[in-house]
Amino acid sequence: MTPLPTHTPYDGSSKLFTIGLKPLDPADWIEVDGHLLPYLAEKRRLYAEIPERVFVEEDGTRDAQQEVLDLLGAYLPERFPNSHGRTDAGIEVMGAVNRPALPPDLADAPLVAASLLVQEDLILMRRDDSGWRLAAGSLCFPSSWSLLEKFGKPLQQIHAPVPGFGPGTRPADLINRMFDGLQGQAVVRFNWSIQADNALYHPLSNVERIDRATNRPTRFPDGDVNAHAFIRVERQTLRKLPVSGDILFTVRIHLDPLAVLARHPDWATLALSFAAQLEALDLAQLDYKGLTSDRDRLIERLKTMAG
Repeated sequence: MTPLPTHTPYDGSSKLFTIGLKPLDPADWIEVDGHLLPYLAEKRRLYAEIPERVFVEEDGTRDAQQEVLDLLGAYLPERFPNSHGRTDAGIEVMGAVNRPALPPDLADAPLVAASLLVQEDLILMRRDDSGWRLAAGSLCFPSSWSLLEKFGKPLQQIHAPVPGFGPGTRPADLINRMFDGLQGQAVVRFNWSIQADNALYHPLSNVERIDRATNRPTRFPDGDVNAHAFIRVERQTLRKLPVSGDILFTVRIHLDPLAVLARHPDWATLALSFAAQLEALDLAQLDYKGLTSDRDRLIERLKTMAG
């Protein structure tokens, strides 16, 4: 039986298109669950088949990448001794299969090694005169965005397609100030969306996003939302690296079938809150999330689920 959702930010606690950062207990920085080995196997497959789409790095970021690897190396065996252990070669994930082999360009990248210890994607942000830019990243499980299109760009350009978060907006300025003010305290936020399958690798370029908003295709052409809809939850954390001063952005993906909500102890309240949040989205927000054609069917299904 499919486990119940680990996180339910669609209950109203994490509204879409808001910043919603909250303090994070350092002990809860990374999440490990029963999907660890399948997630790592999928990362290895993507590294072998499409390495240029899932890993990028600027020259001069290897020390910061190593800092991330060292932080995880100190944290994981202490926090998760049943899944991570120390060996003479470094940190080992118990039961992990080290194949297919990594491409030569990735084999010696510390951020790639770090990414193969955790289910999270790992993004390094670095400050320059243009602001905080994406300087390196392992992004195997994108939620409708392209790593190559965002690489090297500052935050305001990265967030430009997000309704209400473009350059010059108040949310964009707030995000920049929060990045500048981030010191020893780690923070966490949640984002969520709905997709028509359980694919972890879910990219979308800006061009594809424009086409999708223009054509507004349905994701569930047979109308069976309950059978095909998956809730995609992103658990995002930010922490400043003490040596390099870069900021590490982590994204952990949780995928839950929509139908699993019917087994939740508070399923009626949860479904109604979920429906209310979908009803509150405007057209630009619906287009961005790819829900314009399917919103009404999803709301109907959630309300039926709630009785």
